[in-house]
Amino acid sequence: MLAVKCFVFSLFMVAVNAQTPLSTDFYRNTCPNVEDLVRSAVTKKFQETFVTAPGTLRLFFHDCFVRGCDASVLLASPIGQAEKDHPDDISLAGDGFDTVIKAKAAVDSDPQCRNKVSCADILALATRDVIVLTGGPNYSVELGRRDGRVSTKRSVQHSLPQADFTLDELNAMFARHNLSQTDMIALSGAHTIGFAHCNKFSRRIYRFSPTNRIDPTLNLRYAFQLRGMCPLRVDPRIAINMDPNTPRTFDNVYYKNLQQGMGLFTSDEILFTDARSRPTVNLFASSNDAFNGAFVEAITKMGRIEVKTGSQGEIRLDCTAVN
Repeated sequence: MLAVKCFVFSLFMVAVNAQTPLSTDFYRNTCPNVEDLVRSAVTKKFQETFVTAPGTLRLFFHDCFVRGCDASVLLASPIGQAEKDHPDDISLAGDGFDTVIKAKAAVDSDPQCRNKVSCADILALATRDVIVLTGGPNYSVELGRRDGRVSTKRSVQHSLPQADFTLDELNAMFARHNLSQTDMIALSGAHTIGFAHCNKFSRRIYRFSPTNRIDPTLNLRYAFQLRGMCPLRVDPRIAINMDPNTPRTFDNVYYKNLQQGMGLFTSDEILFTDARSRPTVNLFASSNDAFNGAFVEAITKMGRIEVKTGSQGEIRLDCTAVN
């Protein structure tokens, strides 16, 4: 019986791998040291500023959810009409973009690798590296993506989850990319090292409803702490940590915060208040290993969204411009 189960599992893994043209050793002949080159550049950037980590991780998510994982989010438009110019992307940290640009320069400094590694793959590798640098799980990154040639402001509209999303809205958006509810909850855990601008949650702490100025699902002590950090008419550039307890460590404390009513966004706290997702939150809160395993599976699946391979797209010479 065990042999049969192993055989079935092997067939399943073959089927899963057959669904993606990506592979972990894609550059074994063209740029065998690509991971070392990227890791070195990312580590140096991370040592300069911690924002490197959440900035790069968020950049990868925003890239994959709009036109797939093709580095289209990195493209610049002289007339302000690229993805990065949309209101949902305007707050993407410049340090995330700079991380990819510096990693690209490091890769291209090796004559064997010059202009052979896509910006999309460099972003995927850099994302894994910042997760490891903040104490998160190490994992093999599937490679072989090519860079997209199109980036439009319009394409971002209705493509990214919003801070006030319900569970149904979150599930529907992630399902469009073949990501399950468990995947969504695991990827939400990236908020463990995230930060957010005050205007994204100010309604929850000042004007939630006519009968409740503060969202009743929000921990009251936490709500007053947030008011202290985000007073009315606060500078819109002010941002605060999404995990008030271990903001610089990639861990499962995010889920423990949800259990205490300390999810910063409505779309965070709903994961605990909705009975359909609460068991997964409780599991991840009780086991960092369970969270790490689910996160690695989810981010690997996310990295396959609408990838361009083979003769599709291009290998950009400059990550901010099409060739």
